[in-house]
Amino acid sequence: MTAYKIDPKLDLVLERVIDVPPELVWKVWTEPKHLMPWFTPKPWQTVDCEIDLRPGGIFRTVMRSPEGKDMDNAGCYLEVVQNRKLVFTDALLPGYRPRDGGFFTAFVTMEPVKGGTKYTAIAMHKDEAGRKTHEDMGFHSGWNTALDQLVAYAKTI
Repeated sequence: MTAYKIDPKLDLVLERVIDVPPELVWKVWTEPKHLMPWFTPKPWQTVDCEIDLRPGGIFRTVMRSPEGKDMDNAGCYLEVVQNRKLVFTDALLPGYRPRDGGFFTAFVTMEPVKGGTKYTAIAMHKDEAGRKTHEDMGFHSGWNTALDQLVAYAKTI
């Protein structure tokens, strides 16, 4: 489903089959009230979220550390394919306005498979240093934990 060719020097990938249908994965990714409960690996929290679900629209979250420090993360959507794919970046603000300090572009795909969804998340980085920084920050454990939380939450709605 992804038209992008993975570059292992620049990209981090999480791919799993989960027992939640793509339509429900889509819902918890695209509605703030459903994204906030699962998006940030505990003990962190997502305390605010703004979504304008269209190319150029805002995707913004505020994550709170266990110590109470808030981190505001704003970016924009590049591609939106209902129930199948979200592409967003923090390198651009809404309306495709360039910003300093952009870190990555993310592809999240939801492919229907028997019993659920083949879920793929790709974090693309501009250089190997950015990829390494993201990996060292705990990409694999953090995104896997968030996905576990997504699955558990999705089953409650």
